[in-house]
Amino acid sequence: MTGPPRRVPPGGGGSTSPPAHAVRLRRLNRWQAETLREDLADLYVESSRAQPGQGYRGRQAFLRRLADDIRRPGFALLIAEDTAFAGCAYGFPVPREGTWWRGFDGPLPQGIEQLTASGHVFAITEIVVHPHTDDHGLARRLQERLLADHHASLGATLVDQADAPVFDAFLSWGWHDIGAVRRPSDPMVLRPSAPVLLRALVLPLRPRTSARPDGLAHENRTQRPD
Repeated sequence: MTGPPRRVPPGGGGSTSPPAHAVRLRRLNRWQAETLREDLADLYVESSRAQPGQGYRGRQAFLRRLADDIRRPGFALLIAEDTAFAGCAYGFPVPREGTWWRGFDGPLPQGIEQLTASGHVFAITEIVVHPHTDDHGLARRLQERLLADHHASLGATLVDQADAPVFDAFLSWGWHDIGAVRRPSDPMVLRPSAPVLLRALVLPLRPRTSARPDGLAHENRTQRPD
């Protein structure tokens, strides 16, 4: 299963107003994403905070995650660019059977379970932003555009709970922490035997009402995730 978004720039929770030389956002199809995968991996390495000697393994892990996600139904990728790639974000619709939530600690909240079964949840699995971009709200713009393009009712993502800057940035954007998820570690990054504890975050995209202050819609028909 794909892991959490790996990179959010410092100050990513600030204003979404683009700078004067605005970074453009552009959608790539599967073929384009495959063609540019080495460039995207370069962007990932340049944006990472990897220790010396970790860059190669991080790059290979990124390429493997990207290859896995490209094959998923509904895969979508946004690229941010000015004179060069400034960032990217990608993800896919969460399968209706709820397999994306495997490893969730405890029962899944009812509203989220129902939205998953109705096919209205979109998972953001990677956000990468170059540290030298002048657009300090780029990470937020990427995730907002990706979710808006797919008319999702709920955004979902997984964040390593040890990565406090990323976790805090998502909370500042209005995402909610709904619980812990345990996943096998990436054998190219951590010890294969060490499970990773992630936080499951969701972003309601429907208007909040007095009846539904969390913004979550409850469908009459539902399906229990595996």
